Amino acid sequence: QVQLVESGGGLVQAGGSLRLSCVASGSIVSDNRLGWYRQAPGKERELVADITKGGNTRYADSVKGRFTISRDNAKNMVYLQMNSLKPEDTAVYYCNYRWYTLNYWGQGTQVTVSS
Repeated sequence: QVQLVESGGGLVQAGGSLRLSCVASGSIVSDNRLGWYRQAPGKERELVADITKGGNTRYADSVKGRFTISRDNAKNMVYLQMNSLKPEDTAVYYCNYRWYTLNYWGQGTQVTVSS
């Protein structure tokens, strides 16, 4: 059982920046994959970015060059720095923990980008 708590969402103008944070607690295995997903109304939840224990990253094509994912293994935290935000980035952003078949989610944090 892993608990995830996100913070940092909010309202921002197009072109602005936000930094999301997530802290994991509970039965954490160190070689996990931490990531950020997002879901907008009427759309499926999609991967934004994730990162392994060793720092290997993946990004959705739509956010490459604008978003940066990072993690602090000692603190069991993962961050998402979002720059040059666009209205199409508006969604609920969820923190995700994965270890093989185990999969846990945070409660989500709303990101709204106005034009």
